[in-house]
Amino acid sequence: MENTTQKIRVSIVEDNHFVSHALEGIILQSESCTIVDIFNSAEEAILNLCQTSPDVVLMDIDLGKISGINAVKLIKEKCPDVHFMICTVHEEDEKIFEALAAGANGYILKDTKPEDLISAIVELANGGAPMSSKIARRVVNSFREKETEKNGNQLECLSSREFELLELLVKGLLYKEIAVQLNIAQETVRKHVYNIYKKLHVNNRVEAYNKFYGN
Repeated sequence: MENTTQKIRVSIVEDNHFVSHALEGIILQSESCTIVDIFNSAEEAILNLCQTSPDVVLMDIDLGKISGINAVKLIKEKCPDVHFMICTVHEEDEKIFEALAAGANGYILKDTKPEDLISAIVELANGGAPMSSKIARRVVNSFREKETEKNGNQLECLSSREFELLELLVKGLLYKEIAVQLNIAQETVRKHVYNIYKKLHVNNRVEAYNKFYGN
């Protein structure tokens, strides 16, 4: 019986002929994908890619005068339904987030195994956002660093007395124990705690603990 399953139509934008030939070979050996066209420059892709409307585009970053990231942004404006997967050697946070902000839907490295490349193309065509494990890890770490930085900035807004009280609070001391240790009234402790919770945007001791030790 003839296989009527429609293959995923893939275009390649890569100025290194060795790499583009290797990618082409991997895709042609796949049962789920087929090649639509191959462009050797960003300029060529910008002019012609929308005419063939591929499902997925494998886009290099270093393409000469116009980078792959800028090409994605320009082509997306004309062909918003095309899914772009950056295929590059770059692992820097700046490149990753620039590409995603430009409209790239996925980001993989050129040393990705052939079977993983095909899986990523299929995932992207089905609405996913595939990334190489190294790239995904960098994205997660970047968000963690930003959250830590945000927490740090919030802690910096505390007065020295509030910070001192917070340290005792997260150690588990009761209000009356904190009052004795700091030689202040228990009601003063309550007021300080209220102000600390308000500044840190937390509602209880557990959240304050997580905010403090998360930093």
